[in-house]
Amino acid sequence: MVNGLAQAVLAAGLLWSWAAWAGNQKEEAMADSVRVALSNAIKDTRPPQPVFRDEAARVRYQQWLTAMSDRLKRKLPDDQVRLEFLQSVWYESNRAGLDTGMVLGLIQVESAYRKYAVSMVGARGYMQVMPFWTNVIGDSDRSKLFHMQTNLRYGCSILRMYLDIENGNLYLALGRYNGSRGKPAYPNAVLAAWEKWKFPT
Repeated sequence: MVNGLAQAVLAAGLLWSWAAWAGNQKEEAMADSVRVALSNAIKDTRPPQPVFRDEAARVRYQQWLTAMSDRLKRKLPDDQVRLEFLQSVWYESNRAGLDTGMVLGLIQVESAYRKYAVSMVGARGYMQVMPFWTNVIGDSDRSKLFHMQTNLRYGCSILRMYLDIENGNLYLALGRYNGSRGKPAYPNAVLAAWEKWKFPT
């Protein structure tokens, strides 16, 4: 499992319904060290190759992949697209120290698994990343937010940063991700969606 970003940062259905939740992250002041850590994480373009500590972990990953693929088949019917999506979500969420099921729940709420989703406020892609982030920690190319792995990497990195800012309080971090910190509707929607993507431990 890769968790370098977490350490570095510490140094649905209908258009109107998902658009109402779509991420509206606010541009906030951040320490230079956090900005650099996020920027370095985004620049890391290695493909999502999982690393396992032992054979049992590899088998568990394969079981998870099969189970999640079955659950997601209706939303992403193309087998190859679905497999690449799940591999990328697993890799990027683990890399950022986030629960993969929670990230899948967030994507369900944010975009209903639509790669080219654009919200009313301009957030883009699976994790509904606001374009200003490409200026803050990226190369200013907003079109990359429609690239699957790039979008997932931005989204997971940003959520990890918010989780660290909120001292591990997921409820507040989710609110901050959505631009509605302190209001219950969005965090509750993500936490409810998370239930669908939990995998037995």
